[in-house]
Amino acid sequence: MKNIVNLDDLSLDEINDLIDEALAFKNGKVVDYQQKKVVANLFFEPSTRTHYSFDMAAGNLGCRTQNFEASNSSLKKGETLYDTCKLFESIGCDALVIRHSDDDYYKQLAALNVPILNAGDGKGNHPSQSLLDLMTIKEEFGHFEGLKVVIVGDILHSRVAHSNYNVMQRLGMSVYTSGPLEYKQEGYNYVDFDEVIEDMDIVMLLRVQHERHQGDENFSKEKYHQIYGLSLERYNRMKDTAIIMHPAPINRDVEIKDELVESEKSRIFTQMRNGVFVRMAMIHKVLEDE
Repeated sequence: MKNIVNLDDLSLDEINDLIDEALAFKNGKVVDYQQKKVVANLFFEPSTRTHYSFDMAAGNLGCRTQNFEASNSSLKKGETLYDTCKLFESIGCDALVIRHSDDDYYKQLAALNVPILNAGDGKGNHPSQSLLDLMTIKEEFGHFEGLKVVIVGDILHSRVAHSNYNVMQRLGMSVYTSGPLEYKQEGYNYVDFDEVIEDMDIVMLLRVQHERHQGDENFSKEKYHQIYGLSLERYNRMKDTAIIMHPAPINRDVEIKDELVESEKSRIFTQMRNGVFVRMAMIHKVLEDE
């Protein structure tokens, strides 16, 4: 497992091992590389949670980090993605955490001799987000088999939805999608949110990408919340044991009513906390395998 770029490339045993390792870190397991390993965070797109979560994870493992700023780099001089990454390999980095706007960007980097951790590629994959989601679900329910989850929002453009849909099905979950019809993904088991909410164990909401709606006079935050958002009325129809998830950042009163963000059923900030432990497991795995 030199790279972790797409969960479709990993066996279920490998996926479960990463989740179990993350749980072990959360429960106090200590690994200390004693500043002898360097992890480079190369974010070619803006990020808060993923970037700083990976940075914290590397620090918790006793690694040094280098944080790349695209706006102050040689990209402005025409340097390619490969050459930028090759630089960080050449100066001695032991793992590269990369987010990039291109789908499958990592296929351009096959010749690198340093492990890659995919922090998000275009609208394709977001393995660390899926793993932290799965860790949160396993903590809550103790298993995956038979659980029902609905993912609500812009499925077509969401790397979170694409990563989760496949891996959750592989783990034996029943996965449904909902949201605006124009953002429906063909073959992704589309349902009416209101018709299934009472049966779901997990309601996973996706961020409304407002940048896709600029100049659209037919779009309003209020209308989205009314039709597709988690309102108080929908919340009250959820199972007592059901949980709410969201990869964040959150548009309050759009995907979810403001007062529900930290409600009893919400695990949104638990997901963020678990992200550090999952990313510790990922970094440790690729460094351990070197």
